[in-house]
Amino acid sequence: MKISATIITYNEQKNIARAIESLRFCDEVVVVDSGSVDRTVEIADKLGARVLEHPWQGFARQKNFAAEEARFDWIFSLDADESLSEALEGEIWQIKKNGPQYDAYTVPRLAQYLGRWILHSGWYPDRKIRLYNRCKGRWTGNYVHERVEVSGSVGHLESNLLHFTCDSLSQHLETMNRYTTLAAQQLAAEGVRIGWRHLLLDPPWTFFRSYVVNRGFLDGMEGLAIAYMAGLYNFIKYAKARFMTPDR
Repeated sequence: MKISATIITYNEQKNIARAIESLRFCDEVVVVDSGSVDRTVEIADKLGARVLEHPWQGFARQKNFAAEEARFDWIFSLDADESLSEALEGEIWQIKKNGPQYDAYTVPRLAQYLGRWILHSGWYPDRKIRLYNRCKGRWTGNYVHERVEVSGSVGHLESNLLHFTCDSLSQHLETMNRYTTLAAQQLAAEGVRIGWRHLLLDPPWTFFRSYVVNRGFLDGMEGLAIAYMAGLYNFIKYAKARFMTPDR
């Protein structure tokens, strides 16, 4: 069983080395870069990755391009701000040794936020398909929340994929501004009519769900920040979408 790792990048010099160095089980690493102006490409090249330049076409299309350019059918898709735990690496080595029993595998994703590992708040286990046979799976999603759709069987790995999110609230706000624009564009493209219910009721409910229902209070001050930012995210997303609609 041969596995190609794929990573899409744009100005990821802070993260790319950690990501690539966690992919020891892979038989090649393909990095698809969309015009980085920092040292991302240089670092990836020095670490032995095959680096391809490709104009940005959206998350799903970029990841599909990376999978299509890979040498092997089995793909492990890794985001630049992620890395594998040693336990997860060990599980995948076992799959390589014994052969796959499924067409794709999900992994639980454990996020670090403001320096703390988040175990509640609706953030964990956040299972994602990351190991898949490209003959049976393909990335879908036009704007945000891309995912792998599989026409086959899906298994589940137990060890964590580590996700290194925001180091500061300022970074979180910058990321939120970018992603709320994409989410609003998706809502507008789908013709969703944004009413006052979305703007007035959805944000506080999102806060309550994250902090109380999903026990974000157990994540300390970081859990409070996550819940507040989640409510703010939805308000900004809906507000942007409303102003994108001519007949609002």
